[in-house]
Amino acid sequence: MTYKYFLIAALLCLALTPMCRADGEEEKPAPTVEEDIGKSRDGSKTDDEAVAREEEAIKIDGLNVAQIKELREKAEKSQFQAEVSRMMKLIINSLYRNKEIFLRELISNSSDALDKIRFMALTDKNVLGDNPDLEIKIKVDKDNRILHITDTGIGMTKQDLTKNLGTIAKSGTNEFFKKMQETGEGSQQASDLIGQFGVGFYSAFLVADRVVVTSKHNDDKQHIWQSDSIEFSVSEDPRGNTLGRGTTVSLYLKEEAQEYLEQETLKTIIKKYSQFINFNIYLWSSKVETVEEPIDDGDDEESDDKKDESKDEEKKEDDDVQVEEEKEEKKRKTRKVDKTVWDWELMNGNKPIWTRNPKDVDETDYEEFYKQFSKDSEAPLTKTHFVAEGEVTFRSILFVPQKAPYNFYQEFGKNLDSIKLYVRRVFITDDFQNMMPRYLSFVRGVVDSDDLPLNVSRETLQQHKLLKVIKKKLVRKALDMIKKMNPADFDKFWKEFGTSLKLGIMEDSSNRTRIAKLLRFYSSYTRDDETTTLSEYIERMKDKQENIYFIGAQSRKEAEASPFVERLRQKNYEVLYLTEAVDEYALQSLPEFEGKKFQNVAKEGLKIGEETEKKKEKQKSLESKFKPLTDWLKDKGLKDLIEKAAVSQRLSESPCALVASNFAWAGNMERIMKAQAYAKQNDANTNFYTNQKKHLEINPYHPLVKELLRRVENNQEDQSAKDIARVMFDTAVIRSGYTLEQTSDFATRIEKMLRISANIDPEAKIERDEDAEEEEEEPAEPAKEEEVDDNEDDTKEKDEL
Repeated sequence: MTYKYFLIAALLCLALTPMCRADGEEEKPAPTVEEDIGKSRDGSKTDDEAVAREEEAIKIDGLNVAQIKELREKAEKSQFQAEVSRMMKLIINSLYRNKEIFLRELISNSSDALDKIRFMALTDKNVLGDNPDLEIKIKVDKDNRILHITDTGIGMTKQDLTKNLGTIAKSGTNEFFKKMQETGEGSQQASDLIGQFGVGFYSAFLVADRVVVTSKHNDDKQHIWQSDSIEFSVSEDPRGNTLGRGTTVSLYLKEEAQEYLEQETLKTIIKKYSQFINFNIYLWSSKVETVEEPIDDGDDEESDDKKDESKDEEKKEDDDVQVEEEKEEKKRKTRKVDKTVWDWELMNGNKPIWTRNPKDVDETDYEEFYKQFSKDSEAPLTKTHFVAEGEVTFRSILFVPQKAPYNFYQEFGKNLDSIKLYVRRVFITDDFQNMMPRYLSFVRGVVDSDDLPLNVSRETLQQHKLLKVIKKKLVRKALDMIKKMNPADFDKFWKEFGTSLKLGIMEDSSNRTRIAKLLRFYSSYTRDDETTTLSEYIERMKDKQENIYFIGAQSRKEAEASPFVERLRQKNYEVLYLTEAVDEYALQSLPEFEGKKFQNVAKEGLKIGEETEKKKEKQKSLESKFKPLTDWLKDKGLKDLIEKAAVSQRLSESPCALVASNFAWAGNMERIMKAQAYAKQNDANTNFYTNQKKHLEINPYHPLVKELLRRVENNQEDQSAKDIARVMFDTAVIRSGYTLEQTSDFATRIEKMLRISANIDPEAKIERDEDAEEEEEEPAEPAKEEEVDDNEDDTKEKDEL
């Protein structure tokens, strides 16, 4: 039944469809042929309907393509509005953290203005007019809290004031620099211009509420620009031409910036940042001078009246005598008084010698410059003056002082402000953590680069990628400077700073080979106070010697007496004596030198000379002969104290020695690690190395060892053999540089051996002589107390109860 109903419904639909189409066709106009009717049949194109459908399908953030297009066409466009005062604060406070920077920036701007007029004067001398002096003057008005900075530079027109000072980050210096480069005239000199970012001027608002700029350009009248950081105004100066040429920046200081009105503060800032500016900087300052001042007539009359009252009338004398008295009176009419004198004081008398050719600089000039900037009373030990070119160009002078600073190694790694960074002769900072590596922190000097940015994010300048290039070149130049020192000066240097270079082996992997050539060590081939280099050691090495031998010890004498060097010295092999705590650390970081590896003679694996067949057979026979003793020492005599016992090839005089494995600490290193100031008690890492069992090597030719072998072969339970073995072990611990854990047990064993050697019964006890004993002192009688009535005491106690 359901199937019939569906069939009937379908027939009715088919019957009604033609009727609907007929009605629709009557209303439509006659069909026509359209031009694009073939588009839908053209396989290489897409019809408009398909495009429309795709546009509706594609939606971006809820809008389809057509809606986005409509949105863009109907949108009203406007520019961002910024609150200038807030923008100024953001710019100023983000670029400058130190308020005193403002003076450096303003002096740098004045220097640029002076450079511009100097460049123009090279082609047209008339631009200087009646004022040929190129200088900067700074004056303080304490009463009105105003600081004036005046220069005789190029000045600014009204248009320049509006364009350069009214537009943030607009740099007139940058435009001038571009013009000089386009014309090709003085491009090298133009690169000395300092401010090319245009924001340095606004640092004035760090300390000032209002800034007034008065400027006179040769092509315009004198104008005044003034601003409170919110708005600015420019107007013609009603006073007329008072400057002649140049600019005066007047800062109306804030209440909290009164310190910049003090002469000493300004002197310190100028000498710190701007003492090497090319042009003279003057400060209006006062000083006290002793001058002769004439005495007033009134004072003379009063003194004369007093004299007349106190004295009788004098007799008349000859005319000659009166003339002489008048002369004396005239001389007495002046007196010496202290007066405050105001005058312009030059602040930058020292010129940057690093900008000069090294051939034109005398040694005395270098010494004076070094003493002036480093505050050192002694001349430098050596110096280097160079110009680096390439990815970054900079000039530098580096010095090595005669002596290390006080507590230099106690405070190793502390920033010493040794390298001063300048950008176009303007001091930037000496607070750099990475300008020089720690091991070269004793090197002092200056670096001046034209490629670093001067006044944009200079507080974060040490993150600049060019500083890494500068550091790399400075390190290499410093190492070359040390390498070129004469032997006498190098000996002085090594006594003061030798430890620093050894630390450099650990810290500076890129320059490890260069530093290794400068290292010095005591040696078995040198005298007591002489050292040798690794290169000299290699030149003296024996044929077929594969390793560089060394031993660590507290002193040279201890190293010479060590049992580990006995056979080496007997066979005339050279051994380096490492007597400083840092020496073994340094050689651990230096795996080899010129193809030769280092071998610690206090560790296993020592090979002396060439391994011949005869030598191998002899060693095997000795090991076979003493096998009963070595096995007994490991299993019974020194059980739990040693890892193993072996026949030694390094001993010649000593009966035995304790040898560390290649991955364990030798005696000297263990002593150093235990003596660390910040060592943790029961540290797991330290305990791991110290608790490792050592290898006992015995000397097969020593009589004690031979006797011990005889006793062990006769009776392995012999107590005297065990006592001898234990004492030999204790002495080996001490001789090998280790420390005894139980010194009292060692002392007891030594006492027992002494008793046996003196034919005294080891069990004999101490006998006391009763007659010789001191009599015990009788106790002193107590002092007699004052008699007290017992009855009175009893009555008092009863009353209290």
